[in-house]
Amino acid sequence: MIGVLVSGEGTNLQALIDAGLPIAAVASNRAGARALDRAGRAGVAAAAFPLDDYPQREARDAAMAAWLEEHDVDLVVCAGYMHLLTRAFLDRFAGRIVNTHSAPLPAFPGAHPIEDVLDAGVPETAATVHYVDEGVDTGGVIRAEPVPVLPGDTPDTLRARVQAVEHRLLPEVVKELIA
Repeated sequence: MIGVLVSGEGTNLQALIDAGLPIAAVASNRAGARALDRAGRAGVAAAAFPLDDYPQREARDAAMAAWLEEHDVDLVVCAGYMHLLTRAFLDRFAGRIVNTHSAPLPAFPGAHPIEDVLDAGVPETAATVHYVDEGVDTGGVIRAEPVPVLPGDTPDTLRARVQAVEHRLLPEVVKELIA
C-alpha cells in the first residue's frame, strides 16, 4: 500500500489517484492543504501533522510514520511535500520513500529548482523521481525525463510543462516500484 505526503494543492496526488494506485493514506504537514480534500473525495484516509502540534520535528515525523504504518503503508511517495524528513521517519521507511523534483539531479537540488534552472540559463530541466535520504534531493535517481526550457519561459510556464511530465512519470515509476 502507498502513503502519500503532501503540502499543498495535491496535483501529483491526483495523478496517483487517477492512475488507480493503491493509496492507503495521505499525510500533510499543513492542515489546510487542498490535497487533503482530494484524498477525502477519493475515499482515502487523510490526516494533518502540523509542526506546531509537536515539541520538535522528530516527534512529528515519528507520529506521522506511526500513522502511516497503522494504515499498512509499504511505500511512501512525497508528492509536493515541502519539509525534510528526519531520521525518525527515514528509519521507519528506509529505502521505501520516493520524491518528485522539477529539475535534473544532482545539478539543481533544493526548494526552487525551476527558478534555479532559469537563472542558470541551461537549455533543459527535467521531471525527476528519486529516492529520499537524509540529504536535500541527494537520494538515487530512479528516472528523469528532460523538459526543454523555451525562449521566454517564466517560472510559471516552465513549471506547468514540468508538472505535466511529473503527472505521468510519477505514477509510472510508482507502479513499477509496487509491482
